[in-house]
Amino acid sequence: MRLGFIPNAFAILFDKIKDNIMIKITSKDNSLVKHITKLNKSAKYRRECEEFAAEGVRICIDALNSGAKISSLIVCEDILDKYSDVIERIKAVADNSYVFSKTLFREISETKSPQGIVCVIKPLDKHSLFDKMECNGKFIALDNIQDPSNMGTILRTAEAVGIDGVILSSDCCDIYSPKVVRGSMGAVFRLPYIIKDSISDFILEHKNITSYASVVDADAEKITHIGFECPCVVVIGNEGNGLKQSTIDVCNKKITIPMNGRAESLNASVAAAIIIWEMVK
Repeated sequence: MRLGFIPNAFAILFDKIKDNIMIKITSKDNSLVKHITKLNKSAKYRRECEEFAAEGVRICIDALNSGAKISSLIVCEDILDKYSDVIERIKAVADNSYVFSKTLFREISETKSPQGIVCVIKPLDKHSLFDKMECNGKFIALDNIQDPSNMGTILRTAEAVGIDGVILSSDCCDIYSPKVVRGSMGAVFRLPYIIKDSISDFILEHKNITSYASVVDADAEKITHIGFECPCVVVIGNEGNGLKQSTIDVCNKKITIPMNGRAESLNASVAAAIIIWEMVK
């Protein structure tokens, strides 16, 4: 009997059964396995597909709670019972749901101890959200940050402490790389951000915002002496090379973290955490 002729009550039941189905994938040659593997490895592919993979129970719940569009839910068969409530919640909004064997799940996992859950997600339009914000808050700008772990930690700290938004130069590492997504602990879903060709472009376009270049210079003002009145933005530079001179030149002031030890500089994420705390305390 064709579906069109099924009595209404049975048609509703059929739809519920159909929606509850999780497709089992057993071959590593499956197109979905290849798709997720490429999403994990290639920023260019993520941009082309306008999708990224998020792994881990907490991260997937954050994506769900943030209203992100979930294209696919992938679950390891070993955790179907352990996280049944979470799986059911995500299944209700995901376009498609799949079950992988433990061996096959490891093919797509980016972690040493997989929790057994991955979501393929369409990024939220954070550019639009940032554009709608009145630029009267406190912001940080990341200039050519290359280490995904550093970026993830900076985003996590920025959200936790209360920074209003983040500006990224186009030569930063991809904000949706697996390490950034995990390291941010969900901040990528919640923190407004915008990507500019260069940080100097943003500063020149927003001259009403006081801009501070974070440098390691003896003649720079100590961050403990700065009031950081709104609106303001502090620019943090590359892990090895610091800020570009072109960025420093357009900033209103140069600031530095006072250090009494023999270390000449700090890790980018550590420096950012100290600066962010001083900005909002």
